[in-house]
Amino acid sequence: MDRVFLNAEWRKLVMANYIVDADLLRKYIPAHTELDFWNGKCYVSLVGFMFQNTKVLGLKIPFHINFEEVNLRFYVKYCQNDVCKRGVVFIKEIVPRHAITLVANTLYNEHYQTFPMKHLWNVSSDKMEISYSWKKHTWHSISVVADTRPLPMGDGSEEEFITEHFWGYTKQTETKTSEYEVAHPRWVVYPVHRFDIQVDYGQVYGSDFTFLNQMQPVSVYLAEGSEILVKKGANIS
Repeated sequence: MDRVFLNAEWRKLVMANYIVDADLLRKYIPAHTELDFWNGKCYVSLVGFMFQNTKVLGLKIPFHINFEEVNLRFYVKYCQNDVCKRGVVFIKEIVPRHAITLVANTLYNEHYQTFPMKHLWNVSSDKMEISYSWKKHTWHSISVVADTRPLPMGDGSEEEFITEHFWGYTKQTETKTSEYEVAHPRWVVYPVHRFDIQVDYGQVYGSDFTFLNQMQPVSVYLAEGSEILVKKGANIS
């Protein structure tokens, strides 16, 4: 059995999805992987959610059990012997605790940064208001108003494509990539009635992504999430 490095819950995931020119992502693609497309389209997603009941190697670490994360990511696949694994590559992951950043960047060579963060969950009988905010120079935020009745994802749908990439890939060098598995069951999604994105993408994610300031997402989801397992990683070289 693969060793579990982290187990937790990911809850109330707000996912804003943009279609972008694949050439913009070429320099970020880890070795041995390739871009993964849905219906011929290349996606970048801004995702905000809550970590809950977090354990590292089976242990709960005080003040690091429940916390926000916001990440910007795109989608790749790694194919070997006619078997392809579908995964994500993170441009940057933002969390509110320095220790999380230290562990993730040291063990996985990820791109975590630590900033003040906050979230808002207002849930009533007929709607949910969910938002995630973080402060880099100024406050940035992503928020939705959604229905409270969950819907299953359709087979082959865009929702399935966005949520069911079960591997993480990180560039180590020009020839070496780290790989780790994230296991979770199939999620349900809530219909989103309206959304608001107040993000300076260039300020937060670098000049390569300033163009997102002028774009509207092609879709925005609110996924319920579930328990998740992050398994110990390995290198591909």
